[in-house]
Amino acid sequence: MKSMFWSLLLAGALVMSGCASSTPPANRFMLPGSEATPAPTGQAEHVLLVQPPRLAHYLDVDGIVLQLDDITLNAARQHLWAEPLGRQLERGLRSRLAERLPDTRVVRDESGTGRGDAMRLRLEVDSFQGRHDGVAIASGQWQLLAPDGRLAAMERFHAETELDDDGYPALVRALGRSWDRVADDIASGIRRDR
Repeated sequence: MKSMFWSLLLAGALVMSGCASSTPPANRFMLPGSEATPAPTGQAEHVLLVQPPRLAHYLDVDGIVLQLDDITLNAARQHLWAEPLGRQLERGLRSRLAERLPDTRVVRDESGTGRGDAMRLRLEVDSFQGRHDGVAIASGQWQLLAPDGRLAAMERFHAETELDDDGYPALVRALGRSWDRVADDIASGIRRDR
């Protein structure tokens, strides 16, 4: 009887280890580039320093986040960002703003202290996720600081984009389009407030 118990236990362990080793590899995703038509480039009259965005803690993970209902969030285990989300958002925002502000040289704010002649953009991202009803959401707040450090503008942003299809590729593409809309709003605010 004892040997049958151990045999069953061993067989169960072998089955479980076989299941664990057959886990499919993770899918990794990058945000797509801007869908805007690049504006003609002219001489840069302005400089805009973009600071790396501050992400809500739950977004600072490898997995793509899904909002399952009004209060439940889930970070995927098999559908991951190919590089940290904050880096992708910052690089994508710089590229998108450069397209939308052709008279502005948009660069990364390496030091966080700025330059004497440049405006600085700070960004906090509260949401960047798929929602259970087939919508990709990007929301948060941006602040524009004048060269002397004074707050020139502060606004909330919120963009929702419907997914074209089911699945993570469609979600990532829709998140990219939401980020396009965020860049549109920020570029409009910068043009108005400088």
